[in-house]
Amino acid sequence: MLTNLEKEVRQNLKHNVTVNLTDGAFFGLALGFASFTTILPLFVASLTDSTTLIGLVPAIHSAGWLLPQLFTASHVSRLRRYKNNVLMMTIHERVPFLGFAIVALLIPIIGAQIVLALAIALLIWQGLGGGFAANPWTSMISKIIPADSRGTFFGMQAGLANLFISLGAIGSGYLLDYLASPLDFATCFFIASIFFTISWFALAATREPADEEKIIPEEKTHFWNDAKKILKKDKNFNWFLSARTLAQFASMGFSFYIIYALREFNMTEIIAGYLTATLTISATIANMSMGWLGDKFGHRSMVILGAFAIFLSSLLAWIATSINWFYPIFVLAGIANVSIWTIGMTMTVDFASEAERPMYIGLSQTLTAPATIIAPIIGGFVADTFGFTSTFIASTVLAIVMLVILIFLVKEPRKFNKAT
Repeated sequence: MLTNLEKEVRQNLKHNVTVNLTDGAFFGLALGFASFTTILPLFVASLTDSTTLIGLVPAIHSAGWLLPQLFTASHVSRLRRYKNNVLMMTIHERVPFLGFAIVALLIPIIGAQIVLALAIALLIWQGLGGGFAANPWTSMISKIIPADSRGTFFGMQAGLANLFISLGAIGSGYLLDYLASPLDFATCFFIASIFFTISWFALAATREPADEEKIIPEEKTHFWNDAKKILKKDKNFNWFLSARTLAQFASMGFSFYIIYALREFNMTEIIAGYLTATLTISATIANMSMGWLGDKFGHRSMVILGAFAIFLSSLLAWIATSINWFYPIFVLAGIANVSIWTIGMTMTVDFASEAERPMYIGLSQTLTAPATIIAPIIGGFVADTFGFTSTFIASTVLAIVMLVILIFLVKEPRKFNKAT
């Protein structure tokens, strides 16, 4: 027997899927023109020779996105509607790109050093904006998409975003080649701002019913007290967190595949392009297929598949004898990344009730943040000190440990929660 909330959710399901897939597509298109792995690092590289500052670009984004989610969980858990909170917070992850366009144009006037400081400040603002929007957004999507379709939706949205990121990346490449600097970067960031705005309006069209049945305690509790209660009572979730954290270290070798292929096998720029396309295409296909398969057979099985992909990818990188080995290596890396992020997020919400879901999301993301930042640093230290293959060996061993935890200690939450 469906509750009134569930009935309203299913009545609006087609509309909500359409507008949120549209949001994901235009958000991805925008990111293609202002990528945290290519365009923004190139922009920072045009302002400074510091490898550390250039390398901080994706790290600032990841840390800003992950860290705030636990701290917002108590507030989010008391909301009967998440949408207004999402729309307000996500402005702060979109507006900074217009700021990047403006400061790029100001380089000849105020100088590279001031623009660099402003760019770092905008990166921090953008990362934190995404982090404050992430928990209510994940809670809203988990509410308006039924549990038996959640993995399919997250997979489809991530797959569409990946596809449109690729299209945007191609467009930004032509702009950077055709226009003189700094007009090239300014144009990319301005176009990204337009697509982020379109994405925001699509998100704003979401129909989210109020949850009048959710019990909200009169006394507001501290987020850390709620977190400790969950960590104390839910051992299954604790093991999942352990595996999710370990995944960051098991996949630390992924960051060095391109550099290793360049130095060890004299990779050309053309092959680098093909390998990047291989990674993107495999991630797009994996997002769409693994989300659907997770809904059918359990998301735990897809996370196990991802751990096995980390193991195989790292093993092949360790024993590779030619550049051709890197095509399956990148395919497996694409599958692994989908498992860690898209499927990991989908599985997280399966552990919790509607009322506790924001806290579970916050724990899963914020407690993973330190490992996300530390793992590439450790991987880089090992590579510099002992060689790239040592990093790949460490990743292979850690992937085996992750597999043991997932297979023997983590239970499928949808079935386990019903049984208990």
